[in-house]
Amino acid sequence: AGAAFQYLLVQKTGAQKNVGLIQLNRPQALNALCEGLMAELRRALEAMESDPEVGAIVLTGSQKAFAAGADIKEMQNKTFQECYNSGFLAGWDKVSVVRKPIIAAVNGYALGGGCELAMMCDIIYAGEKAQFGQPEILLGTIPGAGGTQRLTRAVGKSLAMEMVLTGDRISA
Repeated sequence: AGAAFQYLLVQKTGAQKNVGLIQLNRPQALNALCEGLMAELRRALEAMESDPEVGAIVLTGSQKAFAAGADIKEMQNKTFQECYNSGFLAGWDKVSVVRKPIIAAVNGYALGGGCELAMMCDIIYAGEKAQFGQPEILLGTIPGAGGTQRLTRAVGKSLAMEMVLTGDRISA
């Protein structure tokens, strides 16, 4: 599927090699979504979308973490103006505009940006150990990549409000 990736494992799988498999691969950071990983994800999705042999795409992480959220270490020293002017989070919604079906295979943590990433997919298959949450409130902020809107559609207003305002997690 093109050039080598630092933060992803990308392959075509299935009996007919028509399923694109993208695995987030930053185990030391619980697959935290850094700018480099997100740029690679956009590139991998574009390659899969333009490949006529690929009929569907599976996006997954590890047994411990689908994605534990945005990379806080990368974000912590940025001001609002720096984020705004640099287009921070621009392109994070690439998953939601790919025309081929994308399935999130979630096990372990899907928190913050990781939860938002899973919700951008067309289908979510959650393993027994999957934990979904929007813990941004615990850092004094709110979900930033459409999480409040997607979460409300996925679980209803009441549970979404509880999750966003308390940082509580839900299981599969």
